[in-house]
Amino acid sequence: MQDSRHQLLPGGQLCDRLDCPVVIAAIFITGIGGTFQYGFSVSVLTSPSEFIKELVNQTCLQRYGISLDPGQVSLIWSFTVSIFCIGGLLGALVAGPLMSKYGRKQCLLFNNFTAISGAVLMLSSQKAMSFEMIMVGRLLYGINAGVSLSAHTLYLVECAPKKLRGMVGVTVATFVSFGKFSGQLLGISELLGTEQRWPWLLGFNGFTALLQLATLPFLPESPSFLLLNRGDREACDKALKRLWGDKDYTWEVEEMMKEKAAIQGVRNHSVMELIQNKNVRWQLITILITFTGLQLCGINAVYFYSFDVFRAAGIQEGQLRYAALGTGLCEVCTSIACFMFIESTGKKVLLYRGYLAMSATLVLLTITLFLQTQISWMPYCSMLLVFLFIFCFASGPSGIIAPLPGELFTQPFKSAAYTLACTLNWTGLFLLGMLFPILVVGTFFSWTLWVTFASSSSCSAAPAVACLCGFNVPETRHKTALEIAADFDRMHRKSGEAKRQSTEQDLNVAKSQRDQILILFTKHT
Repeated sequence: MQDSRHQLLPGGQLCDRLDCPVVIAAIFITGIGGTFQYGFSVSVLTSPSEFIKELVNQTCLQRYGISLDPGQVSLIWSFTVSIFCIGGLLGALVAGPLMSKYGRKQCLLFNNFTAISGAVLMLSSQKAMSFEMIMVGRLLYGINAGVSLSAHTLYLVECAPKKLRGMVGVTVATFVSFGKFSGQLLGISELLGTEQRWPWLLGFNGFTALLQLATLPFLPESPSFLLLNRGDREACDKALKRLWGDKDYTWEVEEMMKEKAAIQGVRNHSVMELIQNKNVRWQLITILITFTGLQLCGINAVYFYSFDVFRAAGIQEGQLRYAALGTGLCEVCTSIACFMFIESTGKKVLLYRGYLAMSATLVLLTITLFLQTQISWMPYCSMLLVFLFIFCFASGPSGIIAPLPGELFTQPFKSAAYTLACTLNWTGLFLLGMLFPILVVGTFFSWTLWVTFASSSSCSAAPAVACLCGFNVPETRHKTALEIAADFDRMHRKSGEAKRQSTEQDLNVAKSQRDQILILFTKHT
């Protein structure tokens, strides 16, 4: 009883975290060169966009003697933004095989050279008068982010004790939020968002990659990978001792040995084999719906239109960047708060409540946007709802969805699951990055796209994910992949089998009652 209370109380959770200082170090070391890169690259182009467009014009004028019209510049700009997603998709496709062959740590370690190469191109682009170098650099940043999004998440989930796995998983989203906020912060004119310093802003990813390259070698490889993929029990024990200290982790090793026995002789599966395998069908459906819902939930549209909402609320043009900083700071703070109470609340509850709250907030936000020209104080309501929407997103879906493939699937399926999930994520981002800058050329398209995102979220994506998580997905807190698979099997047992078992139970009860009546009758006679 005392142990269970220790796990539920915030003070007990804090003690558990402080008992694993190497795990805490792993969170920061892998995060700064992992999903931080993804978040930073998503937000960093907002500030220097005009300088880059000017570079495009100057390059074409110097080389070919022509000046591009705004439509042509917008097309080149859209491709510059979206090529990051193409790189991310390539990185996601190669991440699975690389992690399975070389390990999570080695994959993260050598992935830093990709980011450093991209940073060198970014830093040289202005002097070389070449916007193509920015495109190639964005492509390399995308490959780096695609690999790190999978490797960083899987490494942390496998290195953390089971009682802290939920909180450690949230830190993946926390570093995404921190990366977005850092891109916004460094992009202000007082720091790197100037005509002279913007190449250093774009090259900042290289410095974080160097930091991880210098510190990651001091961390051990994932214990789960060492035992389940390489079959090295001694190396697994050493890694656990370095990560968790001199503690009794016999129970965790026994659980890994059970999984090893269950997958004995089974190789790592491909994405197609994952899709065709009926034993993990509900886990696959969960990944497909949650990651698709993450793209359709409207969070990217809210970030895209935040400037318009703040501008309508009366914020001066020169202050819009500082107001946008508030959205990034709100997401970071909420994600850190989610880290503190996820283990006491549960992932399932946070996920479906977060999506339902997002859906309701987005409906209200759409209404206030339509009314903001008719009611003087309505723009301030819109601004408040933007922050509320980001709060709902960061308090649940943001931190829970990312580590799901590593929690729901056993070792042979993990790499394929992450590949499939990240492919969905990058495809959605690519379509958004290509279509929005081109289509949003007038008020009509802006409102049409906004209502499309609002409707898809409020009427389909968010409620669909909420219903799936509420009724068809078991709680994953403090459970292994084998236990979660058993829970899925119990929840989705075939109705015919359940009905047959119920009928057999009724017949047995009736037979028992009949036998008792016969015995009583015999005694009486």
